[in-house]
Amino acid sequence: MKRVGILYHPMLSAAGPLAQELAARLEALSVAAWVCSAWEEEEARNQVAGSDLLLSIGGDGTILRAARIAVPWPVPILGVNMGRLGFMTELSAAEVRQRLPDIVSGMGWLDERAMLEVELSPGEEHRRVFHALNDAVVGRGALARTVELQVRVDGETVSSYKADGIILATATGSTGYSLAAGGPILYPQSREIMVQPLLAHLVANTALVLSPSAKVEVEIRSSSQASLSIDGQIDLPLKDGDLIQAAASLYQTRFLRLQPPGYFYRTLAQRLSGR
Repeated sequence: MKRVGILYHPMLSAAGPLAQELAARLEALSVAAWVCSAWEEEEARNQVAGSDLLLSIGGDGTILRAARIAVPWPVPILGVNMGRLGFMTELSAAEVRQRLPDIVSGMGWLDERAMLEVELSPGEEHRRVFHALNDAVVGRGALARTVELQVRVDGETVSSYKADGIILATATGSTGYSLAAGGPILYPQSREIMVQPLLAHLVANTALVLSPSAKVEVEIRSSSQASLSIDGQIDLPLKDGDLIQAAASLYQTRFLRLQPPGYFYRTLAQRLSGR
């Protein structure tokens, strides 16, 4: 390992100093290091090329940012948990200090996770494309009113929903907002795409688990305020007639894992029991 990027949560007081400390430790191990706030996505993205690893210091939200920053490079991410939940993180601050030489020497295995490519076509305006590790949520805006959404899969209409919204989730996202909405949990390396309605009116709220090759379209058919949220971090207003298209991304998020492959189920059991 020759070059490591360190992304940190700028609003956690201990994250920045830890990032600088790890950078100094890496330099002492003859590994070049660069440090950047995970909130400065464009600045960080300009430094990713040629990196062998990204250390993400924060919580799951910091990892979601790191995953977007890494696209299109297949650079693995190692999460250092300084938040509360840390479902996707791997090590504590104390553990990363202790195991840094092992990490540099190449210890661990790669956990590859599917991402969604989400395209927003707002009428005749310029299209925008995003990559999401967790989910894309098409839902109501600031007002507590349902929105009308038509959902199509591979060109065929599935249903017209009058609902709080629709969650389009990856396997990684299946343990997040989708789970809270009653959706199933997919195994971590699954490539399937999940469509989970949010409080649909007079229609079943049952989730659909789609093929990895599926193309999903969600069309806004409502005068009510609506929005598109990417990983809960990018929020865009929507209007009647806007079209959101989602499919499996060509890119994947790669995690460096030091825990044994069965770690996910142990972590899941702990989180679901509130530990």
